[in-house]
Amino acid sequence: MSEDLLVTSLLDDVDTSAQWIARALDSSGYRADFSPPSLRDVEQFMREHSDVGTPVEGGLLTADLGARLFALGCYVGETLRHALGGSWEADDDDPQGEINIRLHLPDGAVVWPVQRLMKRFRNGPEDSIVGYGAALGLDM
Repeated sequence: MSEDLLVTSLLDDVDTSAQWIARALDSSGYRADFSPPSLRDVEQFMREHSDVGTPVEGGLLTADLGARLFALGCYVGETLRHALGGSWEADDDDPQGEINIRLHLPDGAVVWPVQRLMKRFRNGPEDSIVGYGAALGLDM
């Protein structure tokens, strides 16, 4: 008897990761309801748990950094999609597909929320997630 392997796509991973990180954020006292104002809490989380490309010692980004940044990026993207509409696009054959996953907005714009979250981690508050959401038209 053979068992079928469960194969997931990056698009499946977006929802799963966004929901997982929303529960984790919520359990840590951050607002994570996919509303535009919840991006303020994502920004607060980044301020408290990262310092210009380095996880804060003892913080929630010291373990599984890549998976957590991906999940946070998915959360940001899903928050954008809930507020603005749009659809995700991914290439499962791209070796860097998790980084290159993108969101097509109804106005024709294409954004890369995971890349943006990684940029926020690397550069600090100058690449604010709140500023990103506001620049895309969210009512923060």
